[in-house]
This record gives sequence, structure tokens and C-alpha cells, in this order.
Amino acid sequence: MAIIIGIESTAHTFGVGVVKNGKVLSNVREMYTTEKGGIIPIESAKHHAKIADNVWVKGLEEAGIDEKDIDAIAFSQSPGLAPCLIEGMKFAKGKAEELGVGLVGVNHCVAHLEIGRITGAVDPVLLYASGANTQIIAYESGKYRVFGETLDIGVGNFIDNFARVIGVGFPGGPKIMELAKKGKYIDEVPYKLKGMDVAFSGILTKLQQMYKSGNYKIEDLAFTLQETVFAMLVESAERALAHTGKNELLLGGGVGCNGRFQEMCEIMCKERGCKFFVPERPLLVDNGAMIAYLGEIMFRKGIFVEDEGIEKIDIDARERTDDVDVKWKE
Repeated sequence: MAIIIGIESTAHTFGVGVVKNGKVLSNVREMYTTEKGGIIPIESAKHHAKIADNVWVKGLEEAGIDEKDIDAIAFSQSPGLAPCLIEGMKFAKGKAEELGVGLVGVNHCVAHLEIGRITGAVDPVLLYASGANTQIIAYESGKYRVFGETLDIGVGNFIDNFARVIGVGFPGGPKIMELAKKGKYIDEVPYKLKGMDVAFSGILTKLQQMYKSGNYKIEDLAFTLQETVFAMLVESAERALAHTGKNELLLGGGVGCNGRFQEMCEIMCKERGCKFFVPERPLLVDNGAMIAYLGEIMFRKGIFVEDEGIEKIDIDARERTDDVDVKWKE
């Protein structure tokens, strides 16, 4: 029996989650937001430092446990915005040393995939769509392999960039989704799919030009953005399913909260005769529970540090999904 508490701090969210024997007991998060413009890493890190203790206490209370019940602390070690990662690591180290427990460094992207086990997915292709990350991932030969990815910016950042252009704050995704519900398709936007890789910068430039021309409704631009980009990602995922021979698709990452995106994935899977899985919203967005979930798996396999090893552990802001040795599956 193990109780693991996870700390998420890769970007805009500071989250604390508790997992016991593969069951999520709590999942508390607070998010840095703006009324105008995008995420400012230093300001987001200050936000995390300010609210960390409060979120920690709420996570324990919601789980119904005491600090003395914790067997280990997991934290988002990579990848992400360095100031935010550092703040989470500092907090995790302090708690681990204070409580005399082990520390587990978790790759945030892999945690998005592993939490998918909760849905019943066994060996899926993961369509991972978040702010900075856009990847098509599947497990093969000891690692999570990237079969397709963005060639420029992440899909979430792309959407947030367009949201800034039209004057809405961060995060832009939910606001774009609402606008799109009232829009119609404009057949003037490029479709940038190269094999299983995608590219968004050219689409962003075209949408910016269309908006600044004053000849298009914002709702139509939002609808066109979603239909184009989500179709690209779904097609890439379908190619990965065909290439790997797998018959499960798992949607992960904050952009996966979009109802239209889920609908398009489900339609494709139904047509292919494969299964579609998507976690509930609290486990799609950045959260501490997914860090704790993978942290428990790693802890049980002895993949953690303690004592003097805690001081030596550091962040890796640029670690890729396919850099991680998936030793817990060996």
C-alpha cells in the first residue's frame, strides 16, 4: 500500500493530487490567468509560490489524509517553463526533506499518457494536445515513441496566440470554443499536415491577416480554426493507428477538453472500428493527480531518490517524451 502526493507546476497551473493504490483521492489546482495577453513565466512562478501552501493543505484535506500518511512526493520535473518547474521542485524538495520521504521526478507529458489507464485504455496511441505540446505518442520497445508532432508551436499556444490577436485573455481555448459554436467554415485557411507532423504558424498568420482585414466574423474565424486544426490532428492520429496496428486512441492534454475535438476523434475511431478513450476534464488539464498517479507507479518500481539524492535532483525543462526510459514497464 502506498500513498503518493503529486505536485504539478510546469506552466500556468499549480496542482496537488493524492493517489492511493491507483485511486485518485484528491485533485486540487489553482491556475494563473490574465485578462489580456498570454502567460508570463516569471509571474506564473510567483503565483505558484504564493498559493502553494494553501493548495497543499486543500489536497490533503480533500484526500482525508495527514502528512504523516505520505510515502513519497512526486513532482513535475520536465518539461515546461523553467521558472515554474523550479518553484514546484523547491516546494517538493522542502516537503520531502521535512517529512523524510522519497522524491519522484515525473515527466509531465508521460504523466498525461499514464493517467489514461484510469479510462481502461491498455495500449493506446495518445493524441496529446496541450499548450506547448502537440504529439502523437505510442509505447514501443521500452519507450514512448513520438510518431508525429508539431513542427513549430503547440496547438494550445497557437490557439492562445490567436485569442490574443482578437483581444481575449489567457487561456484562450475556452473562449475560442464558445465563439466557434456560432460560426461557419471559411475555405481559405491552409491545411498543414506533413506525414504525421503538423504545423500551425502559417495557419496563425493567415487567420491574423483575415481578422485584421475586417472582412470576416470572429465566430467564423474561430470555427474555421477549430475545424482545420482538429482535422489535422485527428488525421495524424489515424495514420499512427494504421502504422502501429493499435486499436485504441487516448486523448490527453488541456486542448482535449474541447467538445468538438472529442467529437471528431470519436467519429474517426468509430469509422475505424477502434476504441476511443478520454479522461474526465480534471485529469485532462494540467493537474497534480496525474503526477501522483505516475509517481506511485515509479515509486513501486524503486524509481525515486531519498536522503542526499533529494538535493541533487534537478529540473529538465526540455526533456522530450521519447527521452524517458520507461523502466516501470520492464
